[in-house]
Amino acid sequence: MTATDWVGLILTVVIFILMAVAYFQVFRPKNRDKLESRKHIPFDEDIEDLGDNDGGK
Repeated sequence: MTATDWVGLILTVVIFILMAVAYFQVFRPKNRDKLESRKHIPFDEDIEDLGDNDGGK
């Protein structure tokens, strides 16, 4: 196997492990309250941008 093959293999395995850990944390009932309290974070910035900085729209 070439160096490129090894890099691809290692990268694939690392991403798989990180995704498995993420899925485990998301679907674990113990973490439900913590994740529920953070579910509106992506939309909080939109509310702050509605002021006079919207280009006069």
